[in-house]
Amino acid sequence: MNEQNNFLLNEMKTPLLQWYRENKRDLPWRDQNNAYYTWVSEIMLQQTRVEAVKPYFERFIRELPDIPALAACPEKKLMKLWEGLGYYNRVRNMQQAAVTVTEKYEGKLPESYEELLSLKGIGSYTAGAIASIAYGIAVPAVDGNVLRVISRITESREDIMKQSVRKKMEEQLREIMPEECPGDFNQALMELGAVVCVPNGPAKCSSCPVRECCLASRNGTVQELPVKASKKERRIEERTVLVIQDGEQTAISRRPGRGLLAGLYELPNFEGHLSREEALRTVQELNLDPLKIEPLEPAKHIFSHIEWRMTAYRIRVSSLESYKGKKLIFVDRKQSEKQYAIPSAFRAYVGYMKEENDEDFKYRDSVL
Repeated sequence: MNEQNNFLLNEMKTPLLQWYRENKRDLPWRDQNNAYYTWVSEIMLQQTRVEAVKPYFERFIRELPDIPALAACPEKKLMKLWEGLGYYNRVRNMQQAAVTVTEKYEGKLPESYEELLSLKGIGSYTAGAIASIAYGIAVPAVDGNVLRVISRITESREDIMKQSVRKKMEEQLREIMPEECPGDFNQALMELGAVVCVPNGPAKCSSCPVRECCLASRNGTVQELPVKASKKERRIEERTVLVIQDGEQTAISRRPGRGLLAGLYELPNFEGHLSREEALRTVQELNLDPLKIEPLEPAKHIFSHIEWRMTAYRIRVSSLESYKGKKLIFVDRKQSEKQYAIPSAFRAYVGYMKEENDEDFKYRDSVL
């Protein structure tokens, strides 16, 4: 390891830990000495902001207070608890790991970094977070915040998207990890990257506790770092969403068990941007009798590699009883709120399921 980098990282430890202990945010999973809480929070925090995670975490822990409860949770309830967080495979993997932990470790996460790493859905970062925060094991936990902080302190111009660069930074941190408080140290680095050495907008260097150790701050290169290769361009997909209602119930369907949003419930949607006439014809082909139609505002949703650009219609039908197929199911407002996890891709239109659908609702166009 470069001697200058070693010196800088060693020098930052004391001011960083002091700053963290004086300024750390009050979070519901922090300082609980509970490996399960650490695990749940770290999985939730992937791709999601801290403030958004808080209510989800509290609800999840209230309903599933320990690992055996997570292992035994029915899928429909589990998906509903996760609704709004996205990336549903994360919670599916958590449940598979919970089953393993219940069967193999008597319902308690193992106190070994290597055994944690062997569990479904737990990578080096999550294993490092659990091991260091909950069990005091001196291993690094390198997430995007930490990659950014270390890149700037050492003024590294290596691409942080490369696994080899992540591994190198893990080794750098492993060499200077404080044995007496590895959990605080890892959380301090994460906290610094979240609130001071921020990813979007200018870094708050004037309030940074380790700016004297930071080469990027010293050389005016903070905004140039970290180096991050451009992501592959997202594929654009056009979809048409149909909110089909009879005044009391709304039609939903379940996605296939594999692929994007696997196994979740959704509002019926079709490839392409359908015209008003095409949307009505699609409903008629389901053996439903459309009475009125209202075009809804377009919306878009971004997945990691796909972007949906959606147009939508709200369609009143005379009755849902004429439907003979197996693809659609019909739910009222209370059922949709309590039982069916509908992913955030449909957030722009889910609200229409929750409105009172009485006869006075004024659709823009009558079919008859």
